[in-house]
Amino acid sequence: MRAHPMAGDTVLAVLLGLLDLLLFAADGLGEVQLPPWYIAVPVNVAMVVPLVFRRKSPLWSAYAVLVISVVHLTLQLGVASVAGLAMSIYSVVVYAGRRQGLLYVGAVIVGSAVQLALDQSGELVISVLFLAFGIALCWTLGEFVGARRAYDVEVEARLHLLETERDQATRIAVAEERGRIARELHDVVAHAVSVMVVQADGASYAIRSNPELAQRALQTISETGRGALGELRRLLDVLRSDDADGEPRVPQPDAHALAELADRMRTSGVPVELELGELGDLPAGVSLGIYRIVQESLTNTLKHAGRGATASVRVHRTGDLGEVLVSDDGAGHVPQLVPAARRDPRLPGGNGLIGMRERAHVYGGTLDVGPAPGGGWQVRAALPVRLDK
Repeated sequence: MRAHPMAGDTVLAVLLGLLDLLLFAADGLGEVQLPPWYIAVPVNVAMVVPLVFRRKSPLWSAYAVLVISVVHLTLQLGVASVAGLAMSIYSVVVYAGRRQGLLYVGAVIVGSAVQLALDQSGELVISVLFLAFGIALCWTLGEFVGARRAYDVEVEARLHLLETERDQATRIAVAEERGRIARELHDVVAHAVSVMVVQADGASYAIRSNPELAQRALQTISETGRGALGELRRLLDVLRSDDADGEPRVPQPDAHALAELADRMRTSGVPVELELGELGDLPAGVSLGIYRIVQESLTNTLKHAGRGATASVRVHRTGDLGEVLVSDDGAGHVPQLVPAARRDPRLPGGNGLIGMRERAHVYGGTLDVGPAPGGGWQVRAALPVRLDK
């Protein structure tokens, strides 16, 4: 009915029309003098048709009902005129506002006063009281429903605004994190180019005196260049923020610095169990990404897991894939009841989770963050390590 309001209004109009036709047929069998059917039926139909459009065009419908009700009441054809005026007052207040409602009530009062003045039944007081009570009831109901509709609209507007602000905050966080990743990748590529320049200078001096040393330098240049090309391919997909050009450049850690990171976390009060597999020669960007993911995961453990929590870090390389698993026991918190298979890998989070997710996606990897099956929290990441393909 809410999706198609005219359908409900049509049903209501049809019921009022049928009720008036039944009253007309019943009165036609009595002694009351009524107009012929070819006048009564069209007037009844004209009386209820505007009610179908009372929500789509409330003013047009209301004034059409007001005009036709004069004829309908004069001919005494039933209750559709009274019901139509009541519904019109309500509809104008709800859908057109108080100002239009006051104007319409004034028009109804004027029209009713004229009819009461011409009425010779002698029931003037009762008619005035009935009119006043009906207008007051319809106006009060319209005010209540109108206020409710305005409240719902305001709530929807605020929810939409909050969603927009949340989306904007997420985009800003993603942009900032991508800018930071781009600056780190810039350091990696700049380091590779510096190594190539130094090795090339050394090879140029040793090419005659020590050909074997020059050959090793050229081989180093070749390997470093391939790695730098792989990093550059990733760098082209990352937007870099221009406002960070003046930030100082510092050497970036890699996966081999995880032992030192674990020691710092133990000093901070979080026992960390570290298991490092054979990592081999990881590309510098991937190695940095693994370090940052572990760092952020352990930082979240320190912040949110609570006193007495312990963490476990496992980093392995399986073929061309670097795998990271960081988990904590949540300091004995109640285990989560959601199975691990049903977790949503796109769980929302703060800027730290956004940063880890963006860092994994930059290298074509995946990130799964969520409650651990037995309680606590875990972060699982997989990053490809063959960047030169």
